Amino acid sequence: MLERLWAPRAWLPGGWRERVLLEIQPGSRGGRWAAITPNVDAPPGAEVAAGPLLPGFVDAHGHAFQRAFAGLAERRERADDDFWSWRERMYGVALRITPAQLQAVAAQLFIELLRGGYTQACEFHYLQHDVDGRPYADPLALSWALADAAAEAGIGLTLLPVLYERAGFKQPALRQEQRRFRLDARGVWEAMRRIEAARRPLLGAGLAIHSLRAAAPASILELRDLSEDFEGPIHIHVAEQPAEVKDCLAATGERPLEWLYGQGLLDPRWQLVHATHATPKEIAAVDASGAGVVICPTTEANLGDGLPALDAWLAAGVGVAVGSDSQVSRDAVEELRWLEYGQRLRLQRRNVAAAPGLREPSTAARLVDAVTAGGAAAAGEPAWGLAVGARADALVADMDADGLLGGPPEQLLDALLFAGPTRPWRDVLVAGGWAIRNGRHAQGAAVARRFRDAMDALWASAPSG
Repeated sequence: MLERLWAPRAWLPGGWRERVLLEIQPGSRGGRWAAITPNVDAPPGAEVAAGPLLPGFVDAHGHAFQRAFAGLAERRERADDDFWSWRERMYGVALRITPAQLQAVAAQLFIELLRGGYTQACEFHYLQHDVDGRPYADPLALSWALADAAAEAGIGLTLLPVLYERAGFKQPALRQEQRRFRLDARGVWEAMRRIEAARRPLLGAGLAIHSLRAAAPASILELRDLSEDFEGPIHIHVAEQPAEVKDCLAATGERPLEWLYGQGLLDPRWQLVHATHATPKEIAAVDASGAGVVICPTTEANLGDGLPALDAWLAAGVGVAVGSDSQVSRDAVEELRWLEYGQRLRLQRRNVAAAPGLREPSTAARLVDAVTAGGAAAAGEPAWGLAVGARADALVADMDADGLLGGPPEQLLDALLFAGPTRPWRDVLVAGGWAIRNGRHAQGAAVARRFRDAMDALWASAPSG
């Protein structure tokens, strides 16, 4: 583990600072920033970063097993194709993957996320049981496969076991193809406690509810009661699809976000994943509760979900994070770029996220600062970024990247986001140790071989047609 890192420039709270010395305090679960001092020369013995330093990003929502499916659902064989038909194809992968295959796929994914600038992943984990739907001898076998993959990659992981017990508002049981997903409120709570009790480095845990359609109100309220004193994050898919909103209205008389707020569930622990179809009244209610939202731009585009009102969420002061979700992209910069570009298309104007009235004219700066804070809440971290007390994570920009050549130093962040295409970060630091050096991961080749073997086996067993 490093003790001191010196950077020619670093993106600290408030913007770029020059000649920055960052000191690291070791700990049993990874190093944290102990002191950060700008405007000093590199002292003897300090490691010198090979370029400007930025905070690592939090991937606030993802399903690791779907990396085995990325790019393989982009054909249409019938008149209509939407989220619901995509979901049916996704089930085919979920029903076949084994713990060993999941670990191989997840390790490859986590290395790709590191290369894409993520140093922490929040795994919305609803794949629980064996292929026949029965629990493994250790009910957390698939959770440990994910934790082992993260440890091999060297990425931080927040595991979020998911409450999942029914197929829909009017379908009290799971469908046969959902048999691996079943977990009740008590099971979610106990899984979280076991994961936390393991005390593995860089591994944390939270709670999750798949959606209002997949969990009965009584079970959601039971999980609320169990977690009354729990301080970690609670995630839920909500208002992703118009059909979900319509069905929730029919079943409860309220829209999903209205129902959550009306039940008194929302508070700063809650992370509302997607929240694509939200009204101004709902946005105000979320703001009042202190909950955050997690937007997944490339997945929401891939699935045809729609565009959230990012300008309204930011104006209300609601915390915003981003996630890779279905893993069609593993690049944090691409998520931020398309978070903004989607809004430009929606509103037909430019620099939507910029806020000159708040003295923040840079779209890139506002987005990076927003998701740095929002990512901390989503991961259950008390602090994030290049700040004292935060985990010692950082990204070193590759100044030989095409989009960065020759630009004014003060607009480096703008160029990073909007002068694409991007390429992997030069170096990636996690908890005071280098996970990526010169664009390479020490285990990358071995992990890639296991991934190819797992994919060969997984797709060889796929039903034809």
